[in-house]
Amino acid sequence: MPHTVYRGVPQHRATEDALVRLLVDGPTAFHSHATVTPYLFRDGDRTVGRCALIHDRNMPAYVQVAFFEALPGLGDVVGPLREAARRLQTGAPRLLVGLNGHLNYGAGILLDRFDEPPVFGMPYTPPYYPAYFEGLFRREMVSFRFPLAGVYEWGRMAAPRIDTYGITVRTLDMRRLRAEIGLYTFIDNTTFSNTPYWYWSNRDPRENYELFHPFRFLMRGENLLFAEVDGRPAGFLLWYPDFNNLVPAGRGIGPRDVLRYRFANPLRRLRLAEVAVLPEFRRRPVVAMMIRTALPLMERRGMLSGEGGFIFSENRGSIAMTQRYFERGIGHRLEPHTHYAMYEAEL
Repeated sequence: MPHTVYRGVPQHRATEDALVRLLVDGPTAFHSHATVTPYLFRDGDRTVGRCALIHDRNMPAYVQVAFFEALPGLGDVVGPLREAARRLQTGAPRLLVGLNGHLNYGAGILLDRFDEPPVFGMPYTPPYYPAYFEGLFRREMVSFRFPLAGVYEWGRMAAPRIDTYGITVRTLDMRRLRAEIGLYTFIDNTTFSNTPYWYWSNRDPRENYELFHPFRFLMRGENLLFAEVDGRPAGFLLWYPDFNNLVPAGRGIGPRDVLRYRFANPLRRLRLAEVAVLPEFRRRPVVAMMIRTALPLMERRGMLSGEGGFIFSENRGSIAMTQRYFERGIGHRLEPHTHYAMYEAEL
């Protein structure tokens, strides 16, 4: 179905098809607490769409409509989705469109920027998808795109003035990947457990390990930074190059692409995927210290621009912090570059 939907669409990338197959086919640690049921949309004897309905016992109030792809002009798709979700008899009162099991697996229906290929890990969907869910409750997300030259210069000027307050920053130890992913998961779950953005939390370290492990040949230790205060974990910053620029439209990442990246490094854009700080350390400059450490690493890799990960539009604090940091480097207020949405409906 994706090959049919995106035929002739140069912006689409197929770099996450293997992840979709992993989550739909299983078995994975995610399947230990979630049921994943694949469906096809049929018009007579013609297949016109697909999705997977996911009921996660860690998020019992929702049946998720994940990995949605469909041809244009189908009319009502929400009605059949509701009927299929009710037949699962999960007891969930709501339908959630656009979350693929967990934010770490991907989420969002694209609302704009249809003329641009997405940064790695962010979705690209056709411009007619939002109309399929018009009238449903819409929870919007944004991402920011930014040039890095001025940010690097700001980082060099600001670094000597930052009081460390006992904060140290280290890189991921690839030799201890399973344990390091356990630490990443602990910080993630603890950071977001008491916020309304429950999409990030309730992860088992095995799930994140299964997610990171296939990309271990692309990841470097510098891509995941851990902050510590007096030897105690305080936060992390996750960034990586835009691996979508290794491949043309419609193709996933293969061994030749990995070798090209490792030895030639043609990538010049990065994704600033996630920043997390444990609640007890939020009054200290943990984020500033991680950014101070990350910027020289990014510059050394030749990164010229970047794009952030999802921020929910209602999370005004994170949006303001993002704008504040980048305004210092680029000299003007940064506005959201791309908008996405997830949709909710009563069952």
